[in-house]
This record gives sequence, structure tokens and C-alpha cells, in this order.
Amino acid sequence: MTTEGGLSPAAEAFLNFARIEKGLSPNSLESYSLDLRHFCLFCRERCLAEPLAPEHLHLYLDTLHTGGLSSRSIARHLSSLRNYYRFLLNEGRISEDPTALLKAPRQWQNLPKYLNSEQLTSLLAAPDVAQPGGIRNRAMMELLYACGLRVSELCLLKMTDLNLDLGFLRVTGKGNKQRLIPVGKQARAAIEEYLSAARAGLLKSKSSAYLFVTARGGPMTRQGFWKLLGVEGRKVGIFQNLTPHVVRHSFATHLLDGGADLRSVQAMLGHADIATTEIYTHVVRTRLRSVVDTHHPRSKAETAVSR
Repeated sequence: MTTEGGLSPAAEAFLNFARIEKGLSPNSLESYSLDLRHFCLFCRERCLAEPLAPEHLHLYLDTLHTGGLSSRSIARHLSSLRNYYRFLLNEGRISEDPTALLKAPRQWQNLPKYLNSEQLTSLLAAPDVAQPGGIRNRAMMELLYACGLRVSELCLLKMTDLNLDLGFLRVTGKGNKQRLIPVGKQARAAIEEYLSAARAGLLKSKSSAYLFVTARGGPMTRQGFWKLLGVEGRKVGIFQNLTPHVVRHSFATHLLDGGADLRSVQAMLGHADIATTEIYTHVVRTRLRSVVDTHHPRSKAETAVSR
């Protein structure tokens, strides 16, 4: 039996637990909800009663694969199921965890996309600072690049999270974990200009606890920022694959390229596991290989001989 929203009562109980007890973010809850709705639909269509046997879970994952989902997306679905069944086990609703022996699909390690320094400089100069919205856009983009924020972290920043005098930003990330990130001079200057010349005009006598607001007086949304970033990118010829995460990747790549240590980058990005941060070292190594092949005289000689 499922609820009106397509979730089983057990799945609803898990989501309530995740929201109230674990305090997960709205984005994480939305992901869990979508995955479990898909899973409950699978069970309903095949008249399968929970808890499913491991072979049925294998069938579910195979169905996701044949449906065209990437390995990364299937791994996310499996992670949702593991957390769900762990909850059922801890609650005493099941005696064994059927996901214990399931293996995640192999994920090819895709190197993150990033912008080079010239592209970033052009992008940050793109907003029309003759308009309040342009001043805000530049401040948001400068801060995104200066601190390597996630888009949700950027949009949910409050006035009290920023200390311009000390040059630090307090960010609340995944799992409500807080971290302090230093803010560079250019980002601080852009924010100061926004606060003095644009924010009050956008609010139009309204009040808001959020740092970045829209012309309607409300906080900037994730979708709104994705859209405006795309608009600013097209002004300077960046037409494809420009997302807030690309700017975040650029922040991490440029730091490591400049000699920053991995632990510091991990702390600023808010990664719980340093293995997540280590992917950026692959980007740096790939670039080093290209530099050697292009500029080392012996590499040039070998290339000439091979031709």
C-alpha cells in the first residue's frame, strides 16, 4: 500500500526521520524522496511487497541501467536504498539488510570541468554594473569563485554570515555543518559595492535577512542564479556547460595549481572525505602532462621524429 504521494508508509517514515532526526537539507530530502518514489513505483508495478529480497533489488538496479541512467545516478539510488533499509533495520521493521551485499556500479572518474584564468576574468567582468542587478550579479560571482561555494550555500547566505572587517564568511553546508572561509580582496570590494549601491534599491524598502536579494525583494534562488550565470557567460562567449559547480571546480583547481595543500582545499570546499577533493589533483596532473608535452624540448623533439 502506498500513500497518496506514491510513497509507502515505511518510506514516509524514513523521510520524516531524515528531516526531523537527521536534519538533512531540503535538497537532500528532495533527492531521497525522488529516489524512493521511483523505487515504490517499481515495487507497485511488479506487485512486490517490501522488504525486497536482494535479487529483486538487483533487478531494480538493472532496470535503472536499461532505462539509461548513468553509473553515478544508479549509485545515488543505491545510496538512498541503503540509508532507507538501514533505517528499517534500526527501527526493527526488518531483521536483515538486503542491501548489505549489493555492489555499486563502477563509476568512471570524470574529471571536473573548469574555466581557465582568462575565462574567469572575462566572466567576472561581464555584469553590467550600471544596474543594481548587475552589481549584485558580479558580487555573487566574485564570492562564488573566491570561496568555492555550492550554489545553495551562496543563495542561503545571510547578512550575519559575512564579516567584511575580518574577511571571513561563515557557510552552512551539507548536514548543517558550518565552516569558515576567507574572502579575497576583490570579492570583498564587490560585496561592499553591492551593499552600498544596490541591495537597498533591490529591496525597495523591504527587509530581508538574506545577503543576495532579487528585484522582488526575496532571496535569490538556485534556479535564478543558474539562469543569470548562463546569461553572463554568453556575454563573453561561454555558451555551454557553464554552471555554478564549474566555477566551484575552477576555484579548487586554481588553488591546487597555485600550490595550495589538499587539506586546506578540502576544508574550504566542505568535503567530508578527502578522497572527494583528490579528484582535482588529477586535473592538475593532466595539465602538467600537457605542459610538458607542449613546452619541453625533448618532448618536442620526440614529436617531430614521430612525424
